[in-house]
Formats: sequence, structure tokens, C-alpha cells
Amino acid sequence: MKIVLLNGSPRRGGNTEIMINTFMENVKDHDVVKLNIASMNIKGCLGCKYCWSHQGECVQKDDMEQVWTHLKEADVLIFGSPIYWFDMTAQLKTVIDRMYAGGSTGFHFHKTALLLDAGADHVFDAAISQYKAMTSYLKWEDLGIICVPNMEDKGSMKESSKLAEVIQLAKSL
Repeated sequence: MKIVLLNGSPRRGGNTEIMINTFMENVKDHDVVKLNIASMNIKGCLGCKYCWSHQGECVQKDDMEQVWTHLKEADVLIFGSPIYWFDMTAQLKTVIDRMYAGGSTGFHFHKTALLLDAGADHVFDAAISQYKAMTSYLKWEDLGIICVPNMEDKGSMKESSKLAEVIQLAKSL
């Protein structure tokens, strides 16, 4: 089984990356790939629908092609993001928008999970709503949503009791 993790955080070594790395360290006997999408050159969807008449190929030639290479082989997709202004990062939302191209051909994976962290609590609703709308519409199986609030300082995640849930999710695969 191939698991692809989309790290939407631009902050290297931050709480989201700690959470994603913990997940990766606890997955056994599977191929796991982490894509740090914030450092990739991925432009926003143009809404031109070129992909719909070209077997999912996007008219734009950028680093989203690398993401697609992994998504085409993925069995499980994990979205990971800190909350920026009540939602997942713009970098992750851009990748999700560009996944529109997959609507014309379908997706190889059908299982997903969502890992979120934030400096406050009660700020996860928008990201969870978007994720649930995607999973429902695309009939993806939701393996879990883990929200870790009050991660105010870089590295706070190392002490979070919520990492036990991340480990449990990883080991369940």
C-alpha cells in the first residue's frame, strides 16, 4: 500500500511536520511519501477545464505534476495542515483546487485522513467542512480527523497527548 502525505505547512520543523513525521514513523510495512507542498511551485487552478478533455492532464506545467505522479499510485491520502486564519493553508487549498483535474479520470485512492493543528481551539470548522464535503462528494472513506489545538509555540506538538491518536491512525493502516 502506498500512503501519500501532503504537508501544507510552510514552516519546516513546525508542529504540522512533527505530527506528519510521527505518523510516518508509525506506519509499518507500507510505502510512505511526504510531499512538502509549500516549498513547491504550484499555481492555482485556472478553471479552464483543459483537464476534462485531456484525460486529467493540466494545461499548467508546474510542480503539481510531481504531486500527480504520487497520487496516481496512492492508496491512502493524508492531508496535513496548520490552521491559518480559520482554514487550512493556501498552499494546501491550491493543491486541492488543482485536484479538480482528477474529477475527469477519477482517483486511484479512496481512503483519506485529515491532520490539523492550530495555535487556538475552536478554529477547525472550515477545514473540516471542506474535507467532509470532498470525502462525501468523491465517496472517499474518511479514516479520521485529528485536530490538535493550542499549539502556540514551534515544537509544542512534541508534548501533545494528541500524538497518541496520530500513532493509532498510522498503526491502523
